[in-house]
Amino acid sequence: MPVSALSPRADRRSAGPGRGSTSRRPEPALTVTLAIPLTGDAVSPQAHRLLAAVRELVELSRGTVTVESAAAPVEPDPEPIPSGPEVRLLTGSRQVLLDGEPVPLTRLEFDLLLYLAERPRRVFSRAQLLAGVWGYERAGERTVDVHVRRLRLKLGASVPAVTTVYGVGYRLADEARITVMPHD
Repeated sequence: MPVSALSPRADRRSAGPGRGSTSRRPEPALTVTLAIPLTGDAVSPQAHRLLAAVRELVELSRGTVTVESAAAPVEPDPEPIPSGPEVRLLTGSRQVLLDGEPVPLTRLEFDLLLYLAERPRRVFSRAQLLAGVWGYERAGERTVDVHVRRLRLKLGASVPAVTTVYGVGYRLADEARITVMPHD
């Protein structure tokens, strides 16, 4: 299943500096080809996640994604619905609801969870979290560890909210069912 990503600049008309030239000069384009083996007649969930990540990167740079299949076209499986309790972050009132029940969080615990929920699938080092959530980098990096541990305890073991990426930092868990509600 080859996937191509083309730069949006590849089809722009370019004029030389100070010249009103209308000739097309090809600009550089990046083409990435991935060969993903099929397991049976379906694409594995890991391959779907890889394709989704590639699409997201391409959309950020306004490129295009083309999916071709050597076999008959296969419809992607729908995203699995995460199981477990749902967490709602009500940013207007700074409340956290776990399956409708309020969870008392400190200001920094709420800010940490909100920061991660607004940036899913990104891994943050402790220094990045200190700068982004606390607003400074002078505190010890273990401060982040303590707040993550307390956040996990308050949400309970049944809520996968924060994942540790060993040797790097933390990110929002893929299985997390967290909804940010800006005006509630």
